[in-house]
Amino acid sequence: MEASNTSNTYLTSGQVLARYSIAPITFYRWQKNKALGFPKPMVVNRRKFFKVDDLTAWERERAKVSA
Repeated sequence: MEASNTSNTYLTSGQVLARYSIAPITFYRWQKNKALGFPKPMVVNRRKFFKVDDLTAWERERAKVSA
């Protein structure tokens, strides 16, 4: 059985918005608020790509904080 390889999987900003069901302004605020520790994107030609593994780790960390 082959393990899923998410280490090289990236989401666009639009996909991140859909993943969290948030508005673009909320997404902007998450990126600007250093206290939240939202993952930094990889920027290619002014487009932002977010690593799935980083997002998952951030989700787990946020779950610990809110618990």
